[in-house]
Formats: sequence, C-alpha cells, structure tokens
Amino acid sequence: MTTAALSDTVIPSVARGHRMQFEPAQDCHVLLYPEGMVTLNPSAAEILSRCDGKASVGNICDALSEEFGGADLSGDVHQFLELATSQGWVTLKE
Repeated sequence: MTTAALSDTVIPSVARGHRMQFEPAQDCHVLLYPEGMVTLNPSAAEILSRCDGKASVGNICDALSEEFGGADLSGDVHQFLELATSQGWVTLKE
C-alpha cells in the first residue's frame, strides 16, 4: 500500500524487524532495526506506540485527541505515518 492510500480506516503496525524502546542513555524513545536506529521525538513516540496492528489511523487520531485535551492532531498523525511508511518503519493494512 502506498502512502497516497493512507486514510482513517487503514491499520498501521510497526514493521517486522523494527522495535521501539526507551533508551535511558539518550532519555528518549528510539526505533531499532537491523540497519540502525532512529531517535524519536515525543510526538513520534506517542503515535508509533499506538501502531499495534489493531487500531486504525482514525482510532489513533481520536485517542490522541482525547488524551491531549481535544486538540485536532489528525494532520500530524497522517504526516508522521506517511513518513514512517515511506521509510519502511510502519506497514499498513486495509
């Protein structure tokens, strides 16, 4: 699936071979994969932690909005997931 098909109904999951964890030495979350590591800012970590292969993009947007006082974060969520998908960090399913 290409990122152009990203809609609120697709279900993202962290790609096979990738793992998110908190790295105490750097005091942040990172995404580990065989070729290296990506340091995640707090927003990216919040979004990526919800990419469990069960919640849709719309569900993720709603949960974050509720958690952060009703703010409309859908643009940020879509933008990050498009980047994460293009980098191979996240896979999408219908």
